[in-house]
Amino acid sequence: MNRSHVVPVPFLLSAAAMLACGGSGESAAKGGSASSGGAKTFTIAMIAKSSTNPVFLSGRTGADSAAKELSKQYGVNVRVDWLTPPSEDATIQAQRIASAVNSGDNAILLSASDAGKLIGAVNEAVDRGVPVMTFDSDVAGSKRFSFYGGDDELIGKQVMQELARQMNGKGRIAILGGSQNAPNLQKRIEGVKNEAKNYPGITIVNTFYHEETPQDAAAEVVRAQNAYPGIQGWAMIGGWALFTKALLTDLDPARLKIVSVDALPAELPYVDKGLAPVLLAQPTYLWGYVSVKTIFDHVYLHKDVPPHVQMDLVRVSKDNLGTWARQLKAWGFTDVDPKYLAMK
Repeated sequence: MNRSHVVPVPFLLSAAAMLACGGSGESAAKGGSASSGGAKTFTIAMIAKSSTNPVFLSGRTGADSAAKELSKQYGVNVRVDWLTPPSEDATIQAQRIASAVNSGDNAILLSASDAGKLIGAVNEAVDRGVPVMTFDSDVAGSKRFSFYGGDDELIGKQVMQELARQMNGKGRIAILGGSQNAPNLQKRIEGVKNEAKNYPGITIVNTFYHEETPQDAAAEVVRAQNAYPGIQGWAMIGGWALFTKALLTDLDPARLKIVSVDALPAELPYVDKGLAPVLLAQPTYLWGYVSVKTIFDHVYLHKDVPPHVQMDLVRVSKDNLGTWARQLKAWGFTDVDPKYLAMK
């Protein structure tokens, strides 16, 4: 896949939906309130990491869109029950998994804050007859039936490759790591570190963890820069720090370069200014869209689905900033700066 290419939203959705589907299935399903007996409601509990993180809000939008399409296509009221805690808390996620089961939801869609704390809750839900699918952050070794997301080690490798290119293969860098308990982020960090070994001129000074809010992430970057004034580059395995404009004035693009995962509207000024010459965008809208389609195919239509539905990143730079901005708007983002929408 050419990650610098941004395809129109209808193609992205249809291609992703095709990836999510495997084999042929029946037109009705057993289990829960939406069964072959004619019940008209199929409910998916969506439990992401944080309801204040924009990437998960875009995933919710995608999930709701898929639910509306499926409802119209099959004559079933497909509902997304948003049970995401306001901030990262695996204990609350486990409680909400149990709540979804007790409420009679037909399936659960989960992005795990801490896989170790959630494997029991996932397995119990499945044992009680409620299938679980994960996205973004998996619960490996659990009884979940499928995971939609990228190859996290590859994501870390791609971040490091892009940063090395921006720094001409030399300099001191830091890694911004998010939650230390998130298994997907640990794999990305591992990918960064392994790839950095291919650049003898690059030194990693440290990995910095933080609460996954824009304010906490940006503050951690500033603290790290003060503690290690020689930092010349940041490998950000999540875009938290760029969701706020604070670093636009705190950091000098002539002295420091950032490569980050994610490319949401709030982050685009960092590309425009040159502080983050490359962002590797997760199509976060598809987290919800593809996952809901996959759950419906597997649970309601009895189709076979792959255990890992692959998600590819999109490379965003000044060369395709306008195209990507329009893609975000097509996905329902209302805060895209018109300046970028007008770019070629």
